Amino acid sequence: MHGRFQRANLAPEGFIVVSVQNVGEGVEILLRSRHGSGVCPDCGRLSHRVQSRYIRRPLDLPLGGRRAVLAIMARRFWCDTAVCRRRIFCEQFDHGVLSRYARRTQRLETIVHHLGLALGGRPGAAFATRLMMPVSKDTLLRVVRRRAVDQTDELHVIGIDDFAFRRGQSYGTIICDLERRKPVTLLPDRALETSRAWLAKRPSISIVARDRGGGYGEAIAKGLPEAQQVADRWHLMENSSRAFLDAVSKSMRQIRQSVGSNDIDPKLLTYAEKLQYEGYQRRQETNEAILKLANNGTSIRQIVRQTGHSRKLVRDVLRGQRLDVFRTRPSSLDSWLPWLNSRWESGARNALALWREMRAEGFVGQSGVVSQWAQRRRLAEKANQSGFARTPSAKVIARLMTSARDGLAKSEAILVAVIEANVPELVAARKAIGDFQSMIRSKSAAKLDDWLSIAKGSLIGSFANGVEKDQAAVSNAIVSPWSNGQTEGQITRLKLIKRQMYGRAKLDLLQARVVGA
Repeated sequence: MHGRFQRANLAPEGFIVVSVQNVGEGVEILLRSRHGSGVCPDCGRLSHRVQSRYIRRPLDLPLGGRRAVLAIMARRFWCDTAVCRRRIFCEQFDHGVLSRYARRTQRLETIVHHLGLALGGRPGAAFATRLMMPVSKDTLLRVVRRRAVDQTDELHVIGIDDFAFRRGQSYGTIICDLERRKPVTLLPDRALETSRAWLAKRPSISIVARDRGGGYGEAIAKGLPEAQQVADRWHLMENSSRAFLDAVSKSMRQIRQSVGSNDIDPKLLTYAEKLQYEGYQRRQETNEAILKLANNGTSIRQIVRQTGHSRKLVRDVLRGQRLDVFRTRPSSLDSWLPWLNSRWESGARNALALWREMRAEGFVGQSGVVSQWAQRRRLAEKANQSGFARTPSAKVIARLMTSARDGLAKSEAILVAVIEANVPELVAARKAIGDFQSMIRSKSAAKLDDWLSIAKGSLIGSFANGVEKDQAAVSNAIVSPWSNGQTEGQITRLKLIKRQMYGRAKLDLLQARVVGA
């Protein structure tokens, strides 16, 4: 059995409880030191001769839900050493219990520090008041800054990435220790020279994980030329998927021709689709003018000057990424199309009545979506067509072509089969992307050289060229157990902390909260 709770348990280590009394809404605990002597801070000699006494009142952890204040009878001693210049000195206590000039015990200071790390200034102060440990928001932030400690551990494997102070305007750099799974430091910008200087001071680093941006790769090569660079696997997978989407966008003209929707009959268009089609015709005039200048050998810079269009628009036209007739998006009606077709064929032609039936079954869309679908069906029937064949968007086609055939509807499987039969270049690009992603999943980089020689001549040639330029880091990403996923997770936590402080904190406080936690 545990012994009875004794009054001495209320005192921190090294003190004796003299008395406990209620003072207002709090509790005051009168303490004195267990030691009968003091140590002179100058000469280090013991002194037993007391000159006077005074009371220190530091705050302590709450007691029974009430605010606790310690009343410590501190002593002043005479220093009897003849050669010591100090004649009187104040009694000092263990720094792990009560520091010099401290207004809080160390155990309360630790709680205040953790509140500041977790919640920041104003939220931490409000929560501390509810815990019967009142402290101001400024004090919380001062404690967090004062107890910030620089990381001195030797680093071997790190991750480096940028984060936004203000998106699109100012950025910083976060560096994480991947072995210990914690952030190490924050740099004030993402400039090459700043990162290079920090890396050059730490020659023990042997592996650096980064994203595929070129700036950090160059900084690592200059600051730590012997270190291995590891590209981020998630970004490699995402970039490869984006490369296939770009390949589909380039092939949209051939895709429309293969599915028989290259020629648009304006009579079968709804009002909203007519507006999109007119915009497409205007875009085609712009595209033809830009392509004509490019075929004559005009540079992109000269085309921008002559036409007045942006550089991005000109590059999209030359890459074949501005050819969609309709900018389609996934619709809430897609999963209901088989049901609608069956109801339409059974004689239900009232769009509002169909919508009410769908609402009763759980449909969340508006009635206008169903009305537009019904209008298109009527127009198609008047033109003696089974339906309006409109090519899906590039995103939808890319998703269908990379999905398992068993998971596709019959109409989707037919669409994919037609595209594969008429656009073999797109099939080759899909195979190349599949092979690349398979290498990452299987962690085998033996076929990377062969893959590059094949992929550079396909629709994903620009992606393959980027992989070739960063081939060493990509190879390490495939076979290495390290990746930059930890760093991305720390950036997510950093964003939460930054938003808690409403983006107004300086770098030192942000680093103290991110690294100190």
